Amino acid sequence: MAFRTVFIESRCRCSYQGGYLVVRKTDDTKKIHLSEISSIILQNTQVYLSAYLLAELAKCKISLVVADEKCNPIGQYLPLYGAHNASKRVAEQLSWGEPIKKRVWQQVVKEKIRQQARVLEEKGLVEAARRLYASRDEVKSGDTTNREAHAARAYFATLFGRDFSRDEDIPVNAALNYGYAVLLSMVNREVVSRGYLTQCGICHRSEYNQFNFSCDLMEPFRPIVDRLAYEYAQELFDQDVRRLLGDLGNRVVTYKGGSYRLHSVVSLFVQDCLAALNKNVAPSKIEGFEQ
Repeated sequence: MAFRTVFIESRCRCSYQGGYLVVRKTDDTKKIHLSEISSIILQNTQVYLSAYLLAELAKCKISLVVADEKCNPIGQYLPLYGAHNASKRVAEQLSWGEPIKKRVWQQVVKEKIRQQARVLEEKGLVEAARRLYASRDEVKSGDTTNREAHAARAYFATLFGRDFSRDEDIPVNAALNYGYAVLLSMVNREVVSRGYLTQCGICHRSEYNQFNFSCDLMEPFRPIVDRLAYEYAQELFDQDVRRLLGDLGNRVVTYKGGSYRLHSVVSLFVQDCLAALNKNVAPSKIEGFEQ
């Protein structure tokens, strides 16, 4: 299984040759077999890629994330056809009824709040964590009482301070934005590779968001980024923190009794959510993970 996240941080030319990504700089050439690569992050605006390489990346379903001049993720290259039966999958997606979407969303929200509570617990904020666990138990089908937003407000205020705002231009927010973008790219890859549309969500339904469905499914994984931002980006958001967050998919978590890299757990979680939405398993069978 692919496991490498490739960071390209300096000016170079990237091409394809005999199954390999070939990165050529003025004084050096590196080769990495595509079978080993799960994602590529371009951290320099002076990177040149061949059309042949782009075609092969799409065939291998390798996520290519492009950063802007400030090194923040701004775009992603994904296959146009993620699965051989994409038309069937899209038809399935468009036929999902509101009741099943609400029940799956309930499970997603409950797992997100549980993960937030775990982060607070690990930081010694036991009483706040207890309140989040109580809020988790109150989540109804479709989260009609908006427990997700209530929990998020309490969680961020407890973890980062009562005066914390996601709108501030501070290192923690830069790290959160970067990590969430990397996480979104991972979920996008899984959704597209199975032939589904990222635009048609089960809760997120903004006409301006091309990734509504991916935004739905990434929610339980956000606290992983929150924890890393809390631990490493309180004072500074630099290249080392970018590399740490960019390699998010290789963090090891516990899932279904075993230890797996996060990108594998994201894949399995998306698979379970899709199975529930297609009524192949009960939403209650969607399992969480342990950081």
